[in-house]
Amino acid sequence: MNDGANWLADTATAVADRLGLPHNRLFDEWASTLDPSRWPEPPEGDGRPAMLIPGFLAGDPSLSNMARWLKRGDWNMTRSGINWNVNCTQATIEGVEARLRASVEASGKRALLVGQSRGGAMGKVIAVRNPDLVETLVTLGSPLNDHFNIHPRTWFGIGIIGGLGELGFPGFLSRDCATGDCCKETRIAYGRPFPKDVRFISFYSRADTIVRYQACLHQAAEHVEIESSHLGMGLDSEVWVRMSEELSR
Repeated sequence: MNDGANWLADTATAVADRLGLPHNRLFDEWASTLDPSRWPEPPEGDGRPAMLIPGFLAGDPSLSNMARWLKRGDWNMTRSGINWNVNCTQATIEGVEARLRASVEASGKRALLVGQSRGGAMGKVIAVRNPDLVETLVTLGSPLNDHFNIHPRTWFGIGIIGGLGELGFPGFLSRDCATGDCCKETRIAYGRPFPKDVRFISFYSRADTIVRYQACLHQAAEHVEIESSHLGMGLDSEVWVRMSEELSR
């Protein structure tokens, strides 16, 4: 690592030691891509467009290192525009689609779409609705067969966000997103067959404590098993290596 990265990693380790905290998997995953000089070789983009869609409670900055890594491989990166992925599904997807379409039309080539967790489920809907925009969809720990096939501990956070939506706070999903008319179109697209001319790669981990790994095993996808934590999938250098291998095939 460079001096700054070394200092940050050493400081975090010292704090964890001082507090008696374990050096858990997520910390190791974060540290594995902290130093750009040690990043693995990215897949070749040849100027093709690419977009990363963050997971629930996350925004574009959560995948910024992966975006920089792909940019090294000559991918033309476009931000999803998501600052905090807690909004109504339909509204979020429509905003992402508009940005993606502009990027694809500017380049004349279909895009690589990478989505983490909820972002991958959204990516699946976008590919179904717009197969002309997506060349390859890569999902990281995403609930592809059932939105709600998640571990019980996850419901607490969803309940808080949904409660804010029910109270009328703007920018938060609500119960209507699951059962009402506001997201009816995206719910229908979620259940439709995946387009055969779009490559579909699903990364999953049996160590995932947020989304049950079985929900990631969509029948139309190529399944790639990894050992990452749910939150660390976008940060883990081992995932980047496997992604590069798959996209280079």
